[in-house]
Amino acid sequence: MSLLINDYIFIISTMVLAAIPVGFFAGLFGIGGGLISVPFLFFIFELLDFKEEFLMHLSVGTAFAITIMTAASSVLTHNKHKAVNFKKIKLFSFGVILGVIAGAIFASIINTKFLILFFSLVVFIFSFYLLFNKNNQNKIIPNISFLLKLFLGFISGFISAPMGITGAMMNVPILKYFGYEIKIAIGSSAAIGLIIALFGTISFLFSGLFLKADLPLSVGFVNVPAFLIFVPITTFMARIGANTVHSMNKNKIQKYFGLFLIVIGTKFLYEYFKL
Repeated sequence: MSLLINDYIFIISTMVLAAIPVGFFAGLFGIGGGLISVPFLFFIFELLDFKEEFLMHLSVGTAFAITIMTAASSVLTHNKHKAVNFKKIKLFSFGVILGVIAGAIFASIINTKFLILFFSLVVFIFSFYLLFNKNNQNKIIPNISFLLKLFLGFISGFISAPMGITGAMMNVPILKYFGYEIKIAIGSSAAIGLIIALFGTISFLFSGLFLKADLPLSVGFVNVPAFLIFVPITTFMARIGANTVHSMNKNKIQKYFGLFLIVIGTKFLYEYFKL
């Protein structure tokens, strides 16, 4: 495919503009940014006329790779505020790792159309959670069993892998349910998100190589140019977002983000029926 200079300028500009909110919300909510970066990457790769059968896989794998640095930056910032408890998330994280590997295998054996449907349905669930969640903490489990931690970690990882996300939408409420203060829940969720991003990237990279996807300027299901453009911007913006959450009431922004996700979910549902 041949592209004009203006096409390259448009693509690079779109990636730069997408990277700004991706990084900010990653730090603000302890999310990896996949809920924002996956849709942008999908439409950019679609514009570039990449193989339709691997569009979603490439978007998810690239989103995970981008998230590594973003999540690491977010974790470091939250840790400075003493909002990360590494000891209490060890067992939960082990379940997450198993879930991510299983979820990545699941994603590699389904086609882009079904992966788009899966993404849109989960996005709708997250959007309604953001819009109607009152941030109440009514019931707390004082003693968390090993099996419960392992199971919930596995579910979080399994759902996160096909989405290209770091699971904060699930992990923050789970950690709050376990009795963690909201700031600790967000900070520790960011640490779990880093683990998901690492194992998600490795899984999609190797699954792309195994399936011989042969996508332009990509290694497996990770696009190199997108990674290089997104990383410095999202890393910088994640620090701003992570610092902001410690000095503001984020309920109103949460609602706006929920509305944004409804738009994204609707657009992807349209893509599903279009394919």
